[in-house]
Amino acid sequence: MAHLSVSTAPAPPGKKGFLGIGFSQWILISMVVGILIGWLAPDFAPNLKPFANIFLRMIKSLIVPLLFSTLVVGIAGHGDDMKKVGKLALRSIIYFEIVTTLALAIGLVAVNLVKPGVGLQIAPDVGAGEEFQALASKTPTFASVLEHTVPQSFFEAAAQNEVLQIVFFAILFAVALARVEGDSKTVMLNWLQSLSDIMFKFVGIVMAYAPIGIGAAIGVTVGKSGLEVMLNLAKLVGTLYVSLVVFILVVLLPVALIARINIKRFWSLVKEPWLIAFSTASSEAAFPQAMQAMEKFGVPRRIVSFVLPTGYSFNLDGSTLYLAIASVFVAQAAGIDMPIGQQLLMMLTLMLTSKGVAAVPRASLVILSGALAQFGLPLEGIAVILGVDAIMDMARTSVNLLGNCLATAVMARWEGVLGEGEPEAAAQA
Repeated sequence: MAHLSVSTAPAPPGKKGFLGIGFSQWILISMVVGILIGWLAPDFAPNLKPFANIFLRMIKSLIVPLLFSTLVVGIAGHGDDMKKVGKLALRSIIYFEIVTTLALAIGLVAVNLVKPGVGLQIAPDVGAGEEFQALASKTPTFASVLEHTVPQSFFEAAAQNEVLQIVFFAILFAVALARVEGDSKTVMLNWLQSLSDIMFKFVGIVMAYAPIGIGAAIGVTVGKSGLEVMLNLAKLVGTLYVSLVVFILVVLLPVALIARINIKRFWSLVKEPWLIAFSTASSEAAFPQAMQAMEKFGVPRRIVSFVLPTGYSFNLDGSTLYLAIASVFVAQAAGIDMPIGQQLLMMLTLMLTSKGVAAVPRASLVILSGALAQFGLPLEGIAVILGVDAIMDMARTSVNLLGNCLATAVMARWEGVLGEGEPEAAAQA
């Protein structure tokens, strides 16, 4: 089907961008400007929030049509059957489970070595306790996560940007479409391919606004909390950041080497979506750029459009490592001695419940609240963490993004198709 050949996204804006400054440099400049505005004019900084929200809203508006069109064309337009999709899904889940378990292990070792909570005293706050008790009641069970995966309405799922539900519906739709013969299949595939091409052009337009949105988001964060947000509970923040670096060096780097990933080229393509994820603390904001980057790296679109969004529910390396540190930190701050056996049981609970993290508002707080309540730890500990949560969120979100990008490349290598997307990307770059 030559008319359905995969066209790739345009090069991200800013290789020779405005005033000759590249896209990554504009993001860094906007972050510095945002920090300065938040620091020097904290009363003015909240006025920047609409500009940050505009960027995030534009990104959210394109995710569903982009994801649905690319995934359906990737499966139905390239001869994939359910057996092939199922094999990719099984391999992905195995990989996700191994990597997230290692992330939990590193977080658990780090928090027990550094003991960032020792010496702090949690002052109970009845109001906060009630608020987080309500969050704890929303913690998803394995059954609820399974049920939540299946949409009762595609349009409801699309309106709420429920990525996992969109993936589920798109896979079934693609398999059904693959079984159709004749003009109906051709017309639908051509329409979805056209939609995919248009949405990637849409991404390029939205990304031109990204530095403004990112600078505004940073300015609001610093203006609200002050530069002290960089200093308060520095031991906890430092433990997380160092642990994430260790995770990258001890887990992700060896995985990349074993899978024979060209690390230099991989980073050169991933650094822009990584910067977006770090500066906005939003995986959604970086999602379109990450898709473009991995296609340009040579990962076929059918793998990118399946593994990347699925990873946002099942492969949140940074978030799971954060949950391990935060939960034991609360026990330390409350002066509660948790035997290693109980800590391991809590890690098992977090490993299971965190799989529903993308399906719940205020996701990390919900999962953390549920774990603390289940193990009798004071929910007021979350109020302590919230003072620096914005800074930790930036780190864990960017590592989530990095881990999922690597997962797409590893799956492509495992399937023996890494590089198959590269000729088209090179031709259109």
